[in-house]
Amino acid sequence: MPNKIRNILSPILFPLSLIYGFIIYIRNRLYDYKILKSNNFNVPLISVGNITVGGTGKTPHVEYLVDFLKSEFNVATLSRGYKRKTKGFILSTSESTDGEIGDEPRQIKQKFPEIDVAVDADRTNGINQLIDLNKDLDVILLDDAYQHRKVNTNLSILLIDYSRPINKDYILPFGYLREHRFEKKRANIIIITKSPKDLKPIDRRIIFNELKSYPFQTIYFTSFDYGKLKPVYSTSANNIKNEDLIDHDILLVSGIANPKPLREHILENISKNIQELEYSDHYNYKESDFKKIMYEFDSIESNNKIIITTEKDAMRLQKFSNIAGNFKDSFFYIPIQVTFLNDRTDNFNQQIIEYVRKNKKHSFLYPR
Repeated sequence: MPNKIRNILSPILFPLSLIYGFIIYIRNRLYDYKILKSNNFNVPLISVGNITVGGTGKTPHVEYLVDFLKSEFNVATLSRGYKRKTKGFILSTSESTDGEIGDEPRQIKQKFPEIDVAVDADRTNGINQLIDLNKDLDVILLDDAYQHRKVNTNLSILLIDYSRPINKDYILPFGYLREHRFEKKRANIIIITKSPKDLKPIDRRIIFNELKSYPFQTIYFTSFDYGKLKPVYSTSANNIKNEDLIDHDILLVSGIANPKPLREHILENISKNIQELEYSDHYNYKESDFKKIMYEFDSIESNNKIIITTEKDAMRLQKFSNIAGNFKDSFFYIPIQVTFLNDRTDNFNQQIIEYVRKNKKHSFLYPR
């Protein structure tokens, strides 16, 4: 919500935030004092979540965890499958659609077909189902489960967007916080995501001071590396190099929470000639939307032009497959991957691996 509109509506929104914040506060205290019970499981659980609504980069961080854990451990992921059209527990397959499991789980399954990728709004049921289906499971990664306190996660990773510090935000609906900022105390690891790659030591120090983290919490800074353009459709042309597109016109199509970093990457590394079609986060593209994309693309008066979208959007756009080949060949997405700043990749990896090794169900150290 733009700040101007929020300020106009503040007499209504701020009292609602106080009421909502009070309800969430009481709920969390009931869990803290064990009046409401959390469920324990005999398999290590790693939660990746946030306090802020919208794009902090959960999926790329889950993919990062999958990528380095899968070589040693039997890994599964579990999410609710945001905006899917199904209900209950579903174990994804290579044929699963975004309508069945959601765009993010589908993206993970396409990248890592060898692991179990499941969705269930009831995380307790989802975890039990995964354990029953895979007796050799070593670790489950819970996507967007920071507020799901029915599950006791022994390692919780909290993501905070560098450009949206929680100490300067408010509870919903006046602000963008799902719960009070002091609830960061439940996190074992805090990652400041989308950080500038040239982040100065003084800026890191300021963030440390503002966070007021606890001694048991480890703080990391991550950024995104943008990969080479890849075709949205499997029948499209091969990957192309950024340097070949300097004179091209770009139609940027995005349905994510914050397309600004992607836009800046294209302007700095691909082409200055950009037109945009921007949709809401996790937007469910319809036939009329796709026709509009085709119309806008055809309206660009250039022989050198392509469409660029995000990896998540590509998952949702692939259902429109009955289109002309030349249009398919013009449709690309940019993959992203997480990179840790300040040479702390090994520190993070070791912290995660040690937790899984000590707590997997085959370890005598696991607290039953």
